Amino acid sequence: MERFTTLTGIAAPLPMINVDTDKIIPKQYLKTIRRTGLGRHLFDEMRHDAEGRERPEFVLNRDPWRQASILVTEDNFGCGSSREHAPWALLDFGIRCVIAPSFAEIFFGNCVNNGILAVTMPHEDVRRLMDDARTGHNARLTVDLESQTVTRPDGSRIAFSIDESVKHRLLNGLDPIGISLSREADIAAFEERRAALQPWL
Repeated sequence: MERFTTLTGIAAPLPMINVDTDKIIPKQYLKTIRRTGLGRHLFDEMRHDAEGRERPEFVLNRDPWRQASILVTEDNFGCGSSREHAPWALLDFGIRCVIAPSFAEIFFGNCVNNGILAVTMPHEDVRRLMDDARTGHNARLTVDLESQTVTRPDGSRIAFSIDESVKHRLLNGLDPIGISLSREADIAAFEERRAALQPWL
């Protein structure tokens, strides 16, 4: 998993509450277990019409937000079914950070497991960043996980809180398998002790 340290990029505004995982990646695209190729289907029903043509009014179909790496959105983002394809689609599109007042718990965990930083902020701070994101080519934010700050285009900073274990995992690029491998010496020592004490196992 790629480490998350500091990200400077274009922020896209998505002022919608209760964006569920079926909106993020519709069910018909869940047949694959590959993590690549899903970005073109991100927000498919909002981005494309029935013939597959882009809806010009949708933010990610417009410049400069086509190149967005940060998404600023509203309450309860990622609710609904617990599909890991949702963060896969965000990541494949290029989104490495989502900022919202709240997230569905399972979606939040899936983001952490895939190297996406989900930042929870008070509504008033999210609305300031939403206003920044609407400014187009000037809509660049810097998210610094080490200092736990988001730097706005005017240079001001907004602090955010994050669980220390989540921060550690993202800074070090540790998914669940990576966490296990980081304890490889301890696991080997345990197995050796158990084999000596319980050789019949």
